[in-house]
Amino acid sequence: MQIGPYTLSNQLILAPMAGVTDRPFRQLCKKLGAGMAISEMVSSNSLLWGSEKTRRRANHEGETDPRSVQIMGADPRMMAEAARYNADNGAQIIDINMGCPAKKVCNVAAGSALLQNERLVGDILDAVVGAVPVPVTLKIRTGWDTDNRNGVRIARIAESAGIQSLAVHGRTRACAYKGEAEYDTIAAIKAAVNIPVVANGDINTPEKAKRVLEYTQADAVMIGRAAQGRPWIFREIDHYLQTGEKRPEPTLKEVRNILLEHLQNLYAFYGEYTGVRMARKHISWYSKGQRHGGAFRQAVNQVETVAEQLQITKDFFDTLLVREELAA
Repeated sequence: MQIGPYTLSNQLILAPMAGVTDRPFRQLCKKLGAGMAISEMVSSNSLLWGSEKTRRRANHEGETDPRSVQIMGADPRMMAEAARYNADNGAQIIDINMGCPAKKVCNVAAGSALLQNERLVGDILDAVVGAVPVPVTLKIRTGWDTDNRNGVRIARIAESAGIQSLAVHGRTRACAYKGEAEYDTIAAIKAAVNIPVVANGDINTPEKAKRVLEYTQADAVMIGRAAQGRPWIFREIDHYLQTGEKRPEPTLKEVRNILLEHLQNLYAFYGEYTGVRMARKHISWYSKGQRHGGAFRQAVNQVETVAEQLQITKDFFDTLLVREELAA
C-alpha cells in the first residue's frame, strides 16, 4: 500500500487510540508486524502545542518511517496551522480525525460530529492538504447514524481534496463501539474512489482480517482494540495473509518478555510517576485470561514505584511459568 512517497511493508496499520498509541506502543507494534502506526490525536488548539502531553503525543524520536500524526479539530484555519506545526516537527504524514465518537470530541463539533456537515469537511480537508507538503490521510466512520450513512459522499469529497488514504470504521457515530461493525459501506466506499481505503472495526483475528480484505477489497486493515495486550496480533495476521497458515500464539515466556520490555520503554518515556500509571492498563490487558489474573491486577494497581510494579509483574509471570513447567 502506498501513501504519497511511502510504501508500507504490509497491509496492517495500528489505529490511533487516545491514551494507548504512544511512542512505546507504536514502536512495539511496528516491531511485531504493523506496517504503520498512527499517533494519538493531537488537538488543533495551538494553546495546547506547548503542553507536555501534546509534545509526548507527537514524539516520534527513533521511530521507523513513516511517522504519522493525527490531528483533531473543527476550524479549517486552526487545522491547517496544526498540520504545519506537526509537519515542521517531523510528521511525515498528517492524519485527520473525523472518526472519534467520544462525547468530549463531538461536543466541540470535531471527530465524527463533522460528518454531519459535508461542506465543513471539504473546507477542512482543502485547508490541511493545502497547508503542508506531506501526504494527508483521513479517518472517518460510515456516517452520523444508521439513517445517515454518508461515507461514500465524504470519501468522494476527500478524494477531490487530495486526501491520499482513507480509513473507515464500520460503525456510525451514533453506534459508538456498540453492536457489530458492518463492512458493506466500506466496500461501497472502496468501489467509489481511487485512493487507498483502509477497513477498520472488530478485526481481531487473522481469519477476520482476511475475510474483511476480501469482502471490502480494501487496501489494508486497521487494528485498534484487538492489539491491546496482544501487540503480536500484527505478525499473526501478516503470517496468515502471506501463507494461509496460523502462526502459533507466543509462549507464556515470550509474553512475559514482551511485557517487561514494554514496561521499561514506558518508564523511560514517561518517567516513574506517569510511567507506572500508564503501565497499569497495559499490564491488565497482557494478564487478561491468565490464572489468578484478577488478584494480580488488584495488587499491581496499588503500587506506586517502578521497582514494585516490575517485581510484582515478574513474580506473577514467573509463578505461571513454574506451574506451566510442572504441568508439562
